[in-house]
Amino acid sequence: MANTQSALKEIRKNTRRRARNRLVRTSTRTYTKRAVQAIDDDATDAEEVVRSATRALDRAASKGVLHKNAAARRKSRLLKKVKARANPS
Repeated sequence: MANTQSALKEIRKNTRRRARNRLVRTSTRTYTKRAVQAIDDDATDAEEVVRSATRALDRAASKGVLHKNAAARRKSRLLKKVKARANPS
């Protein structure tokens, strides 16, 4: 158990941050999964779903939940799937 007031406060702050980060991370994953599913199903609204997933990834990166390069990598992979679906060769 923490001994000092500052350590106790830090524990409280970490608990709040963890809850916020968890919320952002899970919603980002959900958007990404929906986008991948829409791409695989060749849905008509796939571009819109991918756009919302991209926004969610950018938002998570701006809040510091995801590293900016990790967000860029995930966006790149999503768009790569979209492009592969559009131009099957």
